[in-house]
Amino acid sequence: MKTAPIVPADIVFTAGQPPRAPAFDDVYHPRAGAAKQARHVFLSGNGLPGRWQDRPRFVILETGFGLGNNFLASWQAWRDDPRRCERLIFVSIEKHPPSRDALRQAHAASASPALAQQLIDAWPPLTPNIHVIELEGGALRLLLVLGDVEALLPQLALQADAFYLDGFAPDRNPQMWSPRVLAALARHAAPGATAATWSVARSLREGLRTGGFEVDLQPGMGGKREQCVARYAPTFVPRRAPGRQAVDTQGPVARRALVIGAGLAGAAAADALARNGWTCTVLEQQEEPAQAASGNPGGLYHGTAHADDGVHARFNRAAALLAGTRYRALIDAGAVPGQACGHLRLHPGAGEAPALPVDYVQALDTEATSKRAGMSLTSTAWFYPGGGWISPRDLCHRLLDQPGIGLQCAKRVARLVRRDDAWAALDAQDRVLGEAPVVVWAGGASQPLPSLDGVPAAEPLPMEAVRGQVSWFAAPGTAPSRPLSGHGYALRLDDGRLLCGATTQPGDMDAQVRASDHADNLQRLRVLAGIGPDLAAPAGSSSTAEAPASIGGRVGWRAVAPDRLPYVGAVPVALDALPPAQRADQCRLIPRVPGLFVMGGLASRGLTWAPLAAEILVAWIEGLPMPVEADLLDAVDPARVTVRRWRRGVSGTTERSSN
Repeated sequence: MKTAPIVPADIVFTAGQPPRAPAFDDVYHPRAGAAKQARHVFLSGNGLPGRWQDRPRFVILETGFGLGNNFLASWQAWRDDPRRCERLIFVSIEKHPPSRDALRQAHAASASPALAQQLIDAWPPLTPNIHVIELEGGALRLLLVLGDVEALLPQLALQADAFYLDGFAPDRNPQMWSPRVLAALARHAAPGATAATWSVARSLREGLRTGGFEVDLQPGMGGKREQCVARYAPTFVPRRAPGRQAVDTQGPVARRALVIGAGLAGAAAADALARNGWTCTVLEQQEEPAQAASGNPGGLYHGTAHADDGVHARFNRAAALLAGTRYRALIDAGAVPGQACGHLRLHPGAGEAPALPVDYVQALDTEATSKRAGMSLTSTAWFYPGGGWISPRDLCHRLLDQPGIGLQCAKRVARLVRRDDAWAALDAQDRVLGEAPVVVWAGGASQPLPSLDGVPAAEPLPMEAVRGQVSWFAAPGTAPSRPLSGHGYALRLDDGRLLCGATTQPGDMDAQVRASDHADNLQRLRVLAGIGPDLAAPAGSSSTAEAPASIGGRVGWRAVAPDRLPYVGAVPVALDALPPAQRADQCRLIPRVPGLFVMGGLASRGLTWAPLAAEILVAWIEGLPMPVEADLLDAVDPARVTVRRWRRGVSGTTERSSN
């Protein structure tokens, strides 16, 4: 999906008048008030709060976020309801969102001032993404989708229980009410879904009926005699694609999972499941968690920027925004060592800033780069305000140390057996290590997927183990005050050491720390920082050509997929096990091994990717709204391996037949 820069809304605020959008020559809400309209039109029109009561979750999809008035009214009603659903997920699309300052001005006299302030505080950089905003301890989630509704609505992966159809008047903003938009609503409608809007335009009502909605009119408000309400009642409901099926979690013992691997991937997966009410047993083959690359004392998290804004850039950005929010909270609370201070990506010629907001990335000249780094540097840079560093080892321990997670170390899984809709994990002596309906394989390259019994063969997921050695030593006074990266990276740990590296050695399985790799890391540091031996040589060393005895380090292995994106989702059935006539040209069409999921291949971006990957995993397992667009979901879906094999086979068959 091609993205475009987000242009913030141009809003005119006039005392005593509703906020106005000059570009559409329309107001954001009637004179009767935004909160009153939200309650009458959208909440009451959808039978809320009654319809969400006593349910485990409820999903609302809104076609125009505007100033957030409908969201705030729904949040307040949910808060006030003693029988509210356990989780409320509010998904809203907006092409021209307000800036943070405009949002603050719009809610200066809010009917829910405390809630409005929380929304303002959580307001994200205005990038073309699905932004995950977690409130009420995660029980309330806002997925703010920034971009054009016609392009983005088909890209959403969700089933909505209620639709808020909002936007400027159809004659002033026809794109918001187009047949394409109305048709897409039906594809996102859960059984019994409802819709409501203040508009009664004939084209709107006809579009809803065409999509399978029964349409009715009710008394309106704010000068409007009527408003439109609808209920999804199609004559035919298509089956969900086999590659996008959720796990049945309705049984009393169903919400149990085995997680294989206690590195960063396994810890993040277990944490996300536990926060959603799952009981997890984590099985780790080593004597303690975070023993591979996740055991380093520090690592970077940050976004990326590319002019074409392709799949890699978009996934990295979405992941970095969520990681930055999560890690800042942990670091600020003193729960995990780190520094949420921004990240400098040294980049010669970085004077041309990408078309992204400055609270996501800034292009700095040499002088500004040096000032941000707290030392003299000779390179320009891109500065990512939401980036920083955190200790992956301490992060893993923190994520695993919570209710609902049981950690068992020195437990190597040799075999997985599917029996009566549940998995049994067995060791080499066929002793049962754990049982659960769901298994998440997060073992990385060091703990490959074990053999499977009782299910179709799984598609092999290629991953390469890439050795990396980091080095550390007592940081001199000229060490950078913020983490740097470029040709290597450098960051100052909380204990005063400077950590630098890392080597990249595919296929090298030597676990020993090597002096030659220390020397490579120091040379990389000299190139990165562009300065002399006062930084590159640790205390006690008279030469920068050798690594002194005082230097420390460790070795770990990154698990890297061939396309440099992670594997996240349900494990696909092997191509060879599919029926001959089975289409396999799209990920969603490929059947999956029941109850088996993977989260791996986090490569050198594990800290950045892990939170978002874990959210995708849980959304997949539970059938929740996906926090990424459909094309990004396809990009990390492990079935992409099957699709590529199938396409190569079809291409080869065509070529042979033509000869």
